[in-house]
Parts: sequence; C-alpha cells; structure tokens
Amino acid sequence: MQSSVINKTISGWWTQGDTEPERGNHAVRSAILRVTRSVNLLNLDGQLAIGRGGTVTIGKKIPPQPEVFPLYAYAPPMPPENLGDPKFKKTYHLRYAYIAGAMANGITSVEMVENAGRAGMVGFFGAAGLALNEIEAAIDRLQETLKGIPFGFNLINSPNDPELEAAVVQLYLRRGITLVSSSAYLDLTLPLVYYRVKGIHRDKNGIVVCPNKVIAKVSRVEVARKYFSPPPEKLLAKLVERKMISREEADLAKSIPMAEDLTAEADSGGHTDNRPAITLLPTMIALRDELTEKYKYNRPPCVGLGGGIATPDSAAAAFAMGAAYILTGSINQSCVEAGTSQTVRQMLAEAGQADVTMAPAADMFEMGVKVQVLKRGTMFPLRAAKLYDLYCNYNRFENIPEKQKAVLERDFFRRSFQDEWEQTKNYFAIHDPKQIERARKDPKHKMSLVFRSYLGQSSNWANSGDPLRKIDYQIWCGPAIGAFNQWVKGSFLEKPENRTTVCVAMNLLCGASVATRVNWLRNQGVVLPAGIGNFSPMPLQDILELLDESAE
Repeated sequence: MQSSVINKTISGWWTQGDTEPERGNHAVRSAILRVTRSVNLLNLDGQLAIGRGGTVTIGKKIPPQPEVFPLYAYAPPMPPENLGDPKFKKTYHLRYAYIAGAMANGITSVEMVENAGRAGMVGFFGAAGLALNEIEAAIDRLQETLKGIPFGFNLINSPNDPELEAAVVQLYLRRGITLVSSSAYLDLTLPLVYYRVKGIHRDKNGIVVCPNKVIAKVSRVEVARKYFSPPPEKLLAKLVERKMISREEADLAKSIPMAEDLTAEADSGGHTDNRPAITLLPTMIALRDELTEKYKYNRPPCVGLGGGIATPDSAAAAFAMGAAYILTGSINQSCVEAGTSQTVRQMLAEAGQADVTMAPAADMFEMGVKVQVLKRGTMFPLRAAKLYDLYCNYNRFENIPEKQKAVLERDFFRRSFQDEWEQTKNYFAIHDPKQIERARKDPKHKMSLVFRSYLGQSSNWANSGDPLRKIDYQIWCGPAIGAFNQWVKGSFLEKPENRTTVCVAMNLLCGASVATRVNWLRNQGVVLPAGIGNFSPMPLQDILELLDESAE
C-alpha cells in the first residue's frame, strides 16, 4: 500500500532546493524517523513524496514558478528533548522530561540514578526498606559522583514506624537532599510537611523560595487534593510549637503547594490503586488547575504520568494527554543497573501483561493494603494472600488449625513458628523495640509481625537471587513489563543483559517523538500505510547518531 491522500486540501507549497523530491514509503518512513528535521509531504501524481531542504510556504496561494510542489502535510522537528513541559525541565535542570522512578530496597540503585542523571534525566534512589546507614551510604556516593547533576531520594509513608520516617527526613535535611519522591501516602504526615517547609524564605527580590522539593506519586484524587493545597495549618502549628520551624516559615508555607510536582500513578508495580491512566491523568490536571486558581500559586505544580509507560506509543499518549513528564519503574527493574538479581531480571523479561496480580503489602499488612507483583514463576501472591486470610480469621497463631500450621512451618517459614518469632524479634530489637513489647501483650500482633517478616524477606530473597527461595520471590511490577517485552521481542532488548536504563529511556522518548509526528500527519488528512510509523528498538549509539543530525 502506497501513501495516499483522500479529499485532502493543500496546506501550502514546497519550493525545491538542491534535492529533488523522494517518492515512496521508504522515503516517508525515513523522514518521519529523522525527528530533528521537518517532514514535508508532497503530492506527486497522486503519490506522496518527501521534500528535503527547500522552502515551505504555508497557505494556498503562491506565485507560479518552477519546481514548486503542493504541500499536503507538514510535521515540524520533534526531538525527544522537546517532549513534556519546559517548566518541569527548567526546574530540575533536565534535558528530558523523564524520571527513573524509585523502587524500594535499592532496586533503583545508585548506578541507575547516576546513569539517568548523566543522560539528562533524573533518577530517585529506592530508599524505602533500607536502614539509615544504607541510605546515607547512597547519599555519600551520589553526592560525590553527581556533583551539579540532579538526583533524588524516595520518602515512603511508614504508618507502622513513624519514627523511621522522621529519622529519614532528618537525614535528608542534614545531608542536603533537596529533592524527594513521596509515595504510599494516604494523608500528609508531620515529617513530610517538615521536610517540605524547612528552610523556606524570601530572596532579596521578595520571592518565596522553597529549597526542598517534593514530587508526589499519587493514585487517588482525594490525596492529590492535599498535595495540590498548601501544607495543613494544623501540622504547621505543631511544627512551630515544637520549635522545628519558625513562625515566618509557617506563614510562607501557606503560599506554596505541598508538592512541587505530582505524578499521577496509574496501574504501576508495588503500591497502586490500578487506576487507568486515560482517566486518571486528565482528572489530576483538572484538579491542579482548580487549586492553582484557588490559591494563586506563582508556579503551578506540574503533573506527570507513571504506571504503564512501557512503549513509544504509551509514552506519546502520556505527553499528548498533557503529561509534563513520564515516570518509569517496572521496565527499569529488568535493566542491568537494577539492584536485584539476574534471576529476577530474567523472570521479568519473560513476563506478559497478564502475569501480575495484587498481594498483601508488608509495610501496611494489617490495613489490608496490597501491592502489585509478578505472579509468573512464584507462589508469593498466593502465600501472602493466605497469610492475610489467617490474620483476619484468627487472634493468635495457636488458634490456627494444626494442619494449616504445619504447612506454614514447613513451606512458608521453613522452621517452627517459635524459631521464626525469635528471628523476627531480633530484627525488631534493632529497628523498633516497641513492637516486641506490644507483641508480648497482644498475640495477634505477634502473629502479624511473623507474617510480615515473611513478606518482607520475600523481596530480599528476590533481590539477592536466593535459589532456595525462588518460589517465594516477591517482585514488584505492573503490566507495563509485559507490554515492554512484547514490543522488544525479537530485538536486542529482548535479552535483559542488553537492557540499560538510558538505552530503554531513549528508545521510549525517541519512539514517542516518531509516534507524535505520525499522528500530526494523520490529523492533517494523510492516510499512511500500516506500520510506516512503527518504531523498533535501536541501540543507544544509533539513536544518538540519529539525533545528532543538524535540524533544518
């Protein structure tokens, strides 16, 4: 099928330069792929052709002259750095509107954050689930290796351990970490507000400056409303009362939104509400506009999209819907820099879109909160669900039927309940001794801690690649990984050992530029052959060479 035009009016005229028009699908495809150059689609005897160089005149009238051809459609250059909101890129000194999102337990590793930063993107170290000394070690390295290059750290809601959340905030403030990604918050907490407003001041021109920036990951509109609003006065008053901030800082905080920017988190891995992106993002943008008008912010928060971003078309769709930036997670976990095991990378590389499910979360187990995980090749989702069911139906481990207790001790814990409790107790003796005292008084809480221990260890077994515990691996991911695997099938990116964070990111961004230009042409009434705008994975060097072409 050749490119054609149906009932298409002339958009303008193309005057030939040194190069004659090129006919055929190959010429059209080649022009669309060169995203740093314009696409000039011409009509030559009913067949579309490409005009390279020359001069374009928009409009239907032009004085007759030789070597002038009707222009039927035009697509301007769209290099990947043009995607997204310029304000977002300027705020964080980025070339690309792209975030390598935080994945807990250091899965978003220092290497991943370093590579993203050096490529003109920004990565957030996956601090959740790590001890303070491990987080500080990551700070030491990134502050040493990324001097002048943006990077951030994760701050996760810890309802079962608010002291840890407060300690992480104190660490970030002490070490000068001025950019965090907040996640899993159902409500704003004192430590989160403290981080956001500490150090707020007016510069010499009287402009309010807030040094600490929060990019929130949010699935629910009611939570987003809190982030788009100023910090709650009740929490500000408490911070002033405790002499953690000054009265002036509290007053200035009333003029800023709680979040500098916000990621609408759709059907993602880990903590998620499985929201469809096509409905979530427009709702979040409309809410942002509503509250910006209400509070008269000098800088309205940018709204990006995460969850399900896995192919050039999904990235292009996000930007087309108004996303200021895109955030990826699941697909990065299969990259070589991810802080996980080669076994997990291979399992992820073989997953399909339907190979994920929801399972109880270790950090919010008693609340019934779930996380999205891989179900292919592991029994973790079934076993985690069984533990939660037992927790809901029994008040102490001793009340569980003997047959079921035997299964737990043989297959889940691989030791007696008492031995598992001793190990769990040793952990909490270091991290949160109050839990031990509570467990002595409350057998149900004791049972919960042991069950949570299994859930918590399951992700560590996956990250370390423990071969004896493969059946229990907890691997956070969303359906994006299946879509990505389908897209890269048959290419060099099919093998996880060839997947790097920057190569994956640049393929998505460059492919999104191509998809955007294809849609521009279609929207001008041009009928393109099926597949002519498909973008197949390319080695990073080939992409960089393609983008280095000088724009016309």
